Amino acid sequence: MRRSKILNVAVKLLLPVILGGVILYWMYRDFDFKRIERVMLYDMDWTWMILSLPFGITAQLFRGIRWRQTLEPVGERPRLSTCVNSIFLSYAASLVIPRIGEFTRCGVLHRCDGVSFAKALGTVVTERAIDTLLVMIVTALTLLAQMKIFGNFFLSTGTSLDSVLSKFSATGYIVTAICIVAVLLLLHFLLRRLSFYDKVKTTLSGIWQGMTSLKSVKNIPLFILLTLGIWGSYFLHYYLTFFCFDFTSQLGLMCGLATFVVGSIAVIVPTPNGAGPWHFAVKTMLLLYGATLAGGTTITADEALSFVLIVHTIQTMLVILLGVAAWIAIGITKKKPLRI
Repeated sequence: MRRSKILNVAVKLLLPVILGGVILYWMYRDFDFKRIERVMLYDMDWTWMILSLPFGITAQLFRGIRWRQTLEPVGERPRLSTCVNSIFLSYAASLVIPRIGEFTRCGVLHRCDGVSFAKALGTVVTERAIDTLLVMIVTALTLLAQMKIFGNFFLSTGTSLDSVLSKFSATGYIVTAICIVAVLLLLHFLLRRLSFYDKVKTTLSGIWQGMTSLKSVKNIPLFILLTLGIWGSYFLHYYLTFFCFDFTSQLGLMCGLATFVVGSIAVIVPTPNGAGPWHFAVKTMLLLYGATLAGGTTITADEALSFVLIVHTIQTMLVILLGVAAWIAIGITKKKPLRI
């Protein structure tokens, strides 16, 4: 029994890494990595990258503030610093084990400030539902905004959707299939996890309280503002990196929004920080957008691969640094429940 549990844990730890690694291998198997060194040393404007980093921090900061707001209606008032540090640490933890971050931040609040784990988890479910709804709305609006442009391109050039799909490589189809299978596996594990909670009445009660906390949030306008701030910061954290490179700086705001949306959807696939699926989705969209909407300007496959590798790596390093800083801060913080 113990050996079976160990094997089960090992599979859950290794499968996301292997999945991401396989996708990255397929994408970069013929890539000249010396190109990355040349781009970073000579062709990249680091000013825009530096300007993008604070938005990666504010996105998580706003998330910590919003989380504290959703905890108040269920009678929990953790310190703001604990909420923010738990968010920083949760993103870093998810690099090791995808999706563990939600449990990590609830555990930090429980350990440091005596917050009910179940109630905290319930508010996380609420947050995820709100964020998913917002992403779905932005995705729908982006698709609607781009349909006319793509339609005009197909009409003016005589290009059909079939001809575009025919250029989709065999590797592209394989990677897409792998991503779909991974999402189905994730849904399977989530359903199993939910069935486990079904058997624990007390935990379910706490989760339900957390989920219904939104209707009792005192300052709804602030909640909305923080939600928009989170996703606005995420977008700027990503979009400003377009101006680091000559080959993406001319692609425009709508290209930034379109690639941001597909990247946000791709990270649903359980790999460390979306590594692999994010690279594939954004790179594919950059190629399609560059070939159709850039006024004749195209972006090559090597340029797109360079962009996604550099941007993702630097943003992941920021997540690690914030996680380490939060881990140190939590370690030296006096751990005691707050008095209400």
